Amino acid sequence: MELIPAIDLKEGKCVRLRQGRMEDETVFSDNPVEMARRWVEAGATRLHLIDLDGAFAGSPKNHQVIREICAEFPDVPVEVGGGIRSADTVLSYLEDGVQYAIIGTRAVSEPHFISDLCFQFPGHIIVGLDAKDGKVAIDGWSKLSHHDVIDMARHFEDDGVAAIIFTDISKDGMMQGVNVDSTVALAQAIRIPVIASGGVTNLDDIRRLLEVEEEGISGVVIGRALYEGTLDLAEAQALVSQYAQNSA
Repeated sequence: MELIPAIDLKEGKCVRLRQGRMEDETVFSDNPVEMARRWVEAGATRLHLIDLDGAFAGSPKNHQVIREICAEFPDVPVEVGGGIRSADTVLSYLEDGVQYAIIGTRAVSEPHFISDLCFQFPGHIIVGLDAKDGKVAIDGWSKLSHHDVIDMARHFEDDGVAAIIFTDISKDGMMQGVNVDSTVALAQAIRIPVIASGGVTNLDDIRRLLEVEEEGISGVVIGRALYEGTLDLAEAQALVSQYAQNSA
């Protein structure tokens, strides 16, 4: 299971939001490239970048910073989300060294967009499904749709997406623990990997996910816990390695 540090970008800075509210932010660094270096040096094998301004504007706003991170760490796969609403944006990111484009709102509002992208960029498209009580949230979590998260995930699986990033938005940024049950339910319902997100607080959360990794959980995005120091990435990486050895 991969541990994937999140770097949320707002006005060129590294921030964290609580439950997706732009007005409820904490700035952790004015230098996202150095923040990325910190996580890579601690053992990160993948980075999760979100353009928060882009997510709300509907087009990339922190593209330059993302480009710099990819250039600085060419051997570390980067996944990017936030404001990706066109094939041209995906192409531009891939040309800059991004490995995966994460599609959220438009995946839900225009599902055919995902099938088109998967055809154009096979292996590079991830869908981010943010949910509350089993229903998918859109538009920066400001709206709750009528779509069932498992039904939508199955649809995108058929389209050929590389993975689903599943976020329980009631947990995100609140450091109240991962919603393991709903994450497992989704992973069991589809064949493609599920990346857990939202609510990771400490090593106990990593242990709980490792115990159900075989259900199809390939990774976990970790945000506020890393920045506030309740979870040490190097220590968590050691736990994952130990678990893999014991399971071998």
